[in-house]
Amino acid sequence: MADKITTHWKGGLTFESDNPSGKTVKMDTDIEGQTQRFGLSPKAMMLSSLAGCSALDVISILDKMKSKIEDFKIEVSGELTDEHPRFYHTVKVDYHFYGAEDEIKCKRAVQLSIDKYCGVMEMFRRFTDLETANHFH
Repeated sequence: MADKITTHWKGGLTFESDNPSGKTVKMDTDIEGQTQRFGLSPKAMMLSSLAGCSALDVISILDKMKSKIEDFKIEVSGELTDEHPRFYHTVKVDYHFYGAEDEIKCKRAVQLSIDKYCGVMEMFRRFTDLETANHFH
């Protein structure tokens, strides 16, 4: 089954996009001379999608492994090309675990997400150099 979204112009350079979940998100970009923003940057949302996809995997896998953590976050940074069309040529994904019961299980959950389950990660692999790292706090 194919996913379908609709993105609707809301005036200026602001758009609202729906999602098969029924939720919506506003998107816009920096406009010279304008300080107010109404939405999220489409390119940065790609990084959020990557983090969200992998985070869902990692937490689901840790739950199945019955491995407890106190907190978890993913930081993703991307380097854009200088020339248009600008795209992320390198992306770094940092997995941060806090109060991890078992670091080995955390590393395994991350590896499973990277290698097997995260479809967004696989899409990124098609056009960018990906680097990942685990951090335990």
